[in-house]
Amino acid sequence: MNVLLLGGGGREHAIAWRLSQSRRLSKLWSAPGNPGTAAYGENVEGVAASDLDGVVALAARVRADLVIVGPEDPLAAGVTDRLVAAGVPVFGPSLAAAQIEASKAFAKLLMASAGIATSASAAFTDADAAKAHVRVAPYRVVVKADGLTAGKGVTVCDDIVQAEAAIDAAMRDRAFGAAGARVVIEERMYGRETSAHAFTDGVTVRHMPFSCDHKPALDGDRGPNTGGMGVYSPSGWLPDATAEAIRRDVTERAVRALAEAGRTFRGVLYPGLMLTAEGPRVVEFNARFGDPETEALLPRLRSDLLDICNAVAHGRLADVPVEWDAAATVGVMLASPGYPGPYPSGAPITGVEEVDADVQVFLAGAGRDERGRLVTAGGRVLCVVARGATVAEARVRAYDNVRRIHFEGAHFRTDIAARADEPLEVGSAGMPR
Repeated sequence: MNVLLLGGGGREHAIAWRLSQSRRLSKLWSAPGNPGTAAYGENVEGVAASDLDGVVALAARVRADLVIVGPEDPLAAGVTDRLVAAGVPVFGPSLAAAQIEASKAFAKLLMASAGIATSASAAFTDADAAKAHVRVAPYRVVVKADGLTAGKGVTVCDDIVQAEAAIDAAMRDRAFGAAGARVVIEERMYGRETSAHAFTDGVTVRHMPFSCDHKPALDGDRGPNTGGMGVYSPSGWLPDATAEAIRRDVTERAVRALAEAGRTFRGVLYPGLMLTAEGPRVVEFNARFGDPETEALLPRLRSDLLDICNAVAHGRLADVPVEWDAAATVGVMLASPGYPGPYPSGAPITGVEEVDADVQVFLAGAGRDERGRLVTAGGRVLCVVARGATVAEARVRAYDNVRRIHFEGAHFRTDIAARADEPLEVGSAGMPR
């Protein structure tokens, strides 16, 4: 099969790595790709994933048998609809189905109609009205830009002053562009978070292992939110009964609700959840592989990823096996100095070739300079992923290899997966305003 992969981050490097192991892969193109994806096929750097006309033309030129969409932006722009109209099978939801991620207000309405547990919320297009709501809300709040912001449009607020500043940043200063024209004010939840990925063709759902992302930039979950600073899988602290309830009452229920609304979802759907004193509650839904969750999950996949993606695109997921191994994985992200704020680029990266043979280094914000050297080219630069019999073992190996890689100003969290062995303490979730 000829496959076109859209995107150029660490997630897409991981997908390309796993696709390359398929006996059915004839050739892989990545648009725009990165130095990591180039190891498994051909990068097409002149076509951005969000360039819908360019993507459709490229799919025709390479005679793609399947297009796999990595990032959320092209999905929200309708790339799947355009490709399907041109007769190209796609792994990724339609524009209508992708609204479950592209609009937090839509997702909240869907969850309310389907009876999916989440936080109390209200949406606003007027900053003064949003502030008035914050002043009378009987709980601490989270302020979210309604649209797509690469994980950075969320402010977890400790008080009214912080909440009002977040509203102004999104709605008046347009810190997130058009994505912040509408904000969703949510009740702040307390507890532990986990991600629940699943493949689905809109009817059949095949669940992936649970994983845990680390969003804040600094150790101890301090600092601003990022696209993700590290991840581990599985979430061993998650009780089996709770995990099954999430699969049944959240993910599968959302797939049915989307189908009943005429928005059949084909691709990867994953809710991010908070395990609160009242039980699991959805923080948000995402309409694609997570990043960096993908980097930790795909090394655990035993089945053929290309077979799975092709089956999803054709509505035949029930016909293919989806199996996972029992290993644990930990991924640690190395970031440019200043991230998630402004950061420099072009710093040479060394030591990638020094990692253990069975440790994966998935490139995210990396490129090549005029001398062909690997250099930094983004905020999150690369993710080092190690396996182990336990999360603790994988964590030790991940950090041992992280310290072999260097670039100027590199920073990373030192506590990824540090709490993985702590049992879930349900009673600690409810904190007073």
